[in-house]
Amino acid sequence: QIHLVESGGASVQAGHSLRLTCETSGVIFMGNCMGWFRQSPGKEREGVAALYVGGNSPYYADSVKGRFTISQDKAKKTIYLQMTNLKPEDSGMYYCATYFNTWWDECMSSAQGSGGAFRFWGQGTQVNVSS
Repeated sequence: QIHLVESGGASVQAGHSLRLTCETSGVIFMGNCMGWFRQSPGKEREGVAALYVGGNSPYYADSVKGRFTISQDKAKKTIYLQMTNLKPEDSGMYYCATYFNTWWDECMSSAQGSGGAFRFWGQGTQVNVSS
């Protein structure tokens, strides 16, 4: 069975940094599309960042470019989301998600929406940024 477990969420002040971790189990990892999504109350879930394990450049939403970095540890089958210069609008529940049998370009496209192509999801970790 495939499991994703997020951690690292916290309440911080604007301008601070956080690193989210997504530990996976039951996945091959290479060739998986791994994404980070977030959802705030009353808002639609949105893709924040994604990478295709073994692929090219990752995807970032315009709102986080230059501030967030997605990375991977293939040995641990874990992905991270380093978030810097956090803003109140970054607040929300952050979810890690994955699917496979795809390619880099499709992975990048699928991360730009609400994540309908992603089959497996973690339980989420909460990020609260106060001004």
